[in-house]
Amino acid sequence: MNHAPDPGADRILASLPHAVILLRSDLTIHRVNTAGEILLGQGEGRLVGRALSDAITFAEPRLIEMMADSEVRVNARDVSATVGGHVAGPVHVSLAPVFGWTGWRVLTLIRPVEVEALEGAAGPDGDDSMLRAPEILAHEIKNPLAGIRGAAQLIARRLGEEGRELTGLIASEVDRIAALIDQMQSLSRKSSDPSEPINLHLAVRRARAVLEMSEPHIRIVEDYDPSLPEVMASVNALVQILLNLMSNAADASRGEKDPVIMLRTKFASGIKLHPRGGDAPIRLPIEIRVSNNGPRIDPALRAHIFEPFVSAKQHGQGLGLALVRKMVRDMHGRITHDRDEARGLTHFRIHLPVAGTLSHALSEQPERTTP
Repeated sequence: MNHAPDPGADRILASLPHAVILLRSDLTIHRVNTAGEILLGQGEGRLVGRALSDAITFAEPRLIEMMADSEVRVNARDVSATVGGHVAGPVHVSLAPVFGWTGWRVLTLIRPVEVEALEGAAGPDGDDSMLRAPEILAHEIKNPLAGIRGAAQLIARRLGEEGRELTGLIASEVDRIAALIDQMQSLSRKSSDPSEPINLHLAVRRARAVLEMSEPHIRIVEDYDPSLPEVMASVNALVQILLNLMSNAADASRGEKDPVIMLRTKFASGIKLHPRGGDAPIRLPIEIRVSNNGPRIDPALRAHIFEPFVSAKQHGQGLGLALVRKMVRDMHGRITHDRDEARGLTHFRIHLPVAGTLSHALSEQPERTTP
């Protein structure tokens, strides 16, 4: 059987989406692929034979020192790079010896934005890349919305009761759209509230007090472990997380004969968060559980319930739980859900690190090849 010839190394190298540079033993450039030409801002003909340091420089002294050793493999993330006297932004750097060719090395440079979509599902900032449009367009959308709302209010003053009902509907819909944009902006925002040592029960009780004002018919059962140590979290974010979960629990159990929400805190050993990049796992021994006796979540949605625009509610926007997951991840925590069919309960579990252990865990990460 005849096979077509393979495309060849040159064509494969040119097709790679990331910058690849072949270096001689003296760190001069021998080959550059198309992505490398774009990153360095020059064609291969002008780059070949030049010292790598003439084309790109790195701000990390230790990285430069390690690159001088032809036998060392280097992997570094988010390294500040300068090209042509201008900051090119952070890049991920990988340098490896060429097998069988002493001193020759292959340098790969990847801009973080090129891998963001792949990494988003596993990291604290998961799913943010798909939600950046609201961050950019919010100003342009909100300004005309404010104009529409103001116009509706002016028209209402000139109309009768029936007309005011319609303009009121316009105003309420404008408010709903603005609130939706706010939620989407929160999902795409990179910054988060700073975490600090807090008594988690203060946040739980505050969230309960707020819910009871709007849902007085819902019975709330508490099972707290008062001996739990402080957790590392943002109190405001934790209150918002719990309010969202408790409001969802209230909605889910509303049709039951005896609607109930159960709040439980406990010590849960063995739970760990495994960060990206092979870092040491972070222990999450503190559990907050929010349970309800409503119907189960549709099995088709269970694996996607924390994704944006996925909702178990008939008229839900599908942003609440996505925002909850982002805020939990910002606190180096984890959130999961499960169903106890025997008792007819749906559980949402938040696991958080103990105050003082997070910084210790991060300081004891395995030694990297670069700072």
